[in-house]
Amino acid sequence: MKNYFDLTGQVALITGCSTGLGVQMAKALASQGASIAAIARRQNMLDQVAEEIRTEFGVKAIGISCDITDPAAVGQTVAEVVAQLGQIDILINNAGTGGVAPAEDITDAQFENELNIDLFGSFRVAREAAKQSMLKRGYGRIINIASMYGLVGNKIAPCAPYHAAKGGVVNLTRALAAEWGEKGITVNAICPGYFYTPLTKETLDSDFFQSYAKQMIPLARYGNEGELDTAALFLASPMSAYVNGVILPVDGGYTAM
Repeated sequence: MKNYFDLTGQVALITGCSTGLGVQMAKALASQGASIAAIARRQNMLDQVAEEIRTEFGVKAIGISCDITDPAAVGQTVAEVVAQLGQIDILINNAGTGGVAPAEDITDAQFENELNIDLFGSFRVAREAAKQSMLKRGYGRIINIASMYGLVGNKIAPCAPYHAAKGGVVNLTRALAAEWGEKGITVNAICPGYFYTPLTKETLDSDFFQSYAKQMIPLARYGNEGELDTAALFLASPMSAYVNGVILPVDGGYTAM
């Protein structure tokens, strides 16, 4: 029986991999045999995640602290991953932030911070992974975690910088897919809808947001743990070699309305 998602011998670098969706996707890739480089800022949490992955799946896993807003740190971190694990086959750009405030009250500094983490950060890591490993080997799978808010506006949680940054990630995905496709690197994006994470739990649990979600999401619920994992596995698979430049919403149908 063929395993279409077999990642044995591959190395995956995942940013924002200390909690939430990043850890879930890392474990999904590890379950298919990939070695994992978990990247985030908090080393103590990364150490715990790496230990969990090694214990549960029997693959190599390392955790490296990195601030993706620092270009030099990103370059050094990617070099360290290559030095320790040999290569980078898969990159999941998952690190992000999201402030909520009325547009008229948002400062330039807040807007710039959002872009620096979500958009510039994704580009920095993709650039270094491509330069230091993927382009040399003629192979790569880059998966940018954008957001359904990168495709539409919203009327319940004003966050214009987040919409702008994630919209930028969507079209950055297309640009890199066009540029690197013939060099063996596919670049795709996943646009998650409402999932529980440490950043979203308080908002999603509120009565007014639950009521809104039932009206606006055709499935009438939030995403459950694990429901993003198969999209990541699909796009990370060597078998998905002809899928390039795709923007895949995993949102219960929110962007269909």
